[in-house]
Amino acid sequence: MKNVIEYLEASAAAYPEKTAFADENGEVSYREMRRLARNAATAILMHTGERINEPIAVMMDKGTPMVAAFLAITYSGCFYTPFDVSSPAARLEKIAGILCPRLVVVGEKYRETAKGLGFSDERILALEEIVYTPADDAAITRALARKIDTDPAYTLFTSGSTGIPKGVTVCHRSIIDYIEWACRTFSITETDRFASQAPFYFDNSVLDLYAVLKTGAALYITPEKLFMSPVRLIEYLNNHEISAVFWVPSVLIYLANSGILEKQKPAFLNKILFAGEEMPNKQLNRWRAALPDALYANLYGPTEITVDCTYFIVDRPMEDSEPLPIGIPCENTDILVLNEHDEPVKGEEKGELCVRGSSLALGYYNAPEKTAAAFVQNPLNRQYPELIYRTGDMVRYNERHELIFLGRKDFQIKHMGYRIEIGEIETAVLSLPEIENGCILYDEKTQKIVLFYQCAQKEDAERRILASLRVLLPKYMLPNRFVRMESLPLNQNGKIDRARLKESL
Repeated sequence: MKNVIEYLEASAAAYPEKTAFADENGEVSYREMRRLARNAATAILMHTGERINEPIAVMMDKGTPMVAAFLAITYSGCFYTPFDVSSPAARLEKIAGILCPRLVVVGEKYRETAKGLGFSDERILALEEIVYTPADDAAITRALARKIDTDPAYTLFTSGSTGIPKGVTVCHRSIIDYIEWACRTFSITETDRFASQAPFYFDNSVLDLYAVLKTGAALYITPEKLFMSPVRLIEYLNNHEISAVFWVPSVLIYLANSGILEKQKPAFLNKILFAGEEMPNKQLNRWRAALPDALYANLYGPTEITVDCTYFIVDRPMEDSEPLPIGIPCENTDILVLNEHDEPVKGEEKGELCVRGSSLALGYYNAPEKTAAAFVQNPLNRQYPELIYRTGDMVRYNERHELIFLGRKDFQIKHMGYRIEIGEIETAVLSLPEIENGCILYDEKTQKIVLFYQCAQKEDAERRILASLRVLLPKYMLPNRFVRMESLPLNQNGKIDRARLKESL
């Protein structure tokens, strides 16, 4: 297998009338999705002159048509990049300038937006129109025959520390490697129904899309508004008999804190996967009490290694105050934990998590210097070229040789002469019964550790929190400033928006 589009071909042959994708506007079968994608691919091929590996942007609302656009681009032998249509124009202009897309596939409502980014009429294709192009099977076959598994499948743009977005480019082989592992490990089959939470420009969506396509399962693209309404969200999961989710922890935390799990359970849910930020055991234990027979898995990995590189299946009781491991390497992935001398750590020594294997991205699109800084020669191998990806994440091994995430390398602070991992403070904070959610930032100007938190009990909250933390943390790690919030702001991926909080310091 060398191309992810083979997943759609196989499932359309095996389950032609089965629902593949569903959104607020209806359901699409595997046969129909294949037809729509091949029709649109033919229109794309007419505009590319059958050149392969061209970048093609997608500007659409999240939904079944956006999936069709991705698959059409894949059939055409090119690779796709979803643009976050809610982003400021200035950021979209930066992304367009880096990517220089050959074409942009739009929902009709975004045609003018695309023009505003400098795309001419000839480079804008409305999906609503091109799905009526009669499929040219011979042209599609020619394009796919020239593709190999190390050709790019997509480029997803992440934030860059300098303000310039980084386009992480991932090849077909990396996706296939990841999806084959995920489907085996979590026993995903054609009977599963996934509820999609992650935006399609966020890499968590890769598991949703391709695990479904590989197995013949169904993906229900859940309306974003439901994630702010616990009762309606659980009703949605039950109405559609959802069996599997891969969500960011913020959503699971919100539902656990809402109390809905004590009143109304997602009756069909048996696979609960999460990644993207820390999942506190306190809220996870509420889920485990409500659905004791479900599989729970904590997945970890940056976009640069194709979604995830480690995982931990929660298979034992965990204390609320205990950090949840990120576990062990995914199959066909190797983890190196290196100290500041680029030597393997010993015992419970802290180090930077580095990754080698087929999962590594091709690099950052049109950014060779950034690529060379992050994708480097394995310092433990001087005999032949071998790249590793330096994640910038600090970890250690526990007594079971499971990886424990400590925080970003750049989240390590020096306070009162001590080197402190912010993640260690957050783990302690999130274990407190009165804390619903929280995060720690460091104010360099005032040299204060700042706790932003949600807490239902308003009266005397700061004193009680501080008293509880004194039992868990040394004095030099205690927050110096407390900021109570009704709710912590979330970014577009559903994670805590630390950049926005940082601006408020």
